[in-house]
Amino acid sequence: MPLIPEEPQIHESAQGPRATPASGRTAQTPRPVPGPRPMGSARPGRPGPLRPAPPAQRTPRDVAAPKPDPSGPVAPVAPVASSATPQIQLIPASAEGALDAAEEAVDLLLDAGRAPGDVLVITTGEQHPWAAHELSFGEAAYWAQHDAGDDVFYADASVAERAVSRPVVVVAVNGGSAATAATALPLARARAGALLVVCGDPQQINSLLGAGL
Repeated sequence: MPLIPEEPQIHESAQGPRATPASGRTAQTPRPVPGPRPMGSARPGRPGPLRPAPPAQRTPRDVAAPKPDPSGPVAPVAPVASSATPQIQLIPASAEGALDAAEEAVDLLLDAGRAPGDVLVITTGEQHPWAAHELSFGEAAYWAQHDAGDDVFYADASVAERAVSRPVVVVAVNGGSAATAATALPLARARAGALLVVCGDPQQINSLLGAGL
């Protein structure tokens, strides 16, 4: 059944479709719905020679996430995390703006308390700059960071099958062939434990979700 941009389970603070999906937009991105996850700790230092700072690499937040209030609306979120089927949220964006929309979604998730290691980002077109930078040091070092599981991990759709499941998977449909997107979306859903966020053209995504999922 086609997916609509706003699911009934989306948090009440979610905004409507962005007015200007291109990378230069200033409109708010709809907020993904994070679970009550603890904030990640600082990344351990890497052995070996120092590397230049990777593009767009994140640093863990210094402020710890607030503890869930037992009287607050935390309980309804628990069944989502334990469900075999993740919640799906669509963020409308053009192919040119999809990666930027995915970055905003990740920022919102981290700000809301998700640990960096909870998040996997998959791109269908051009690689994320962080992935391209880390791969320049070799695949072994790149996948070692994936295995460490202490930071957001970015993977191209062509190698995403190697990535393990994480509570949240964000897909940026930022180009690539229709076949690539059609393969990446079911894979992303299989890897998402609680939440799948898809950033891209709504018509294309609805078509792919209806056919492939």
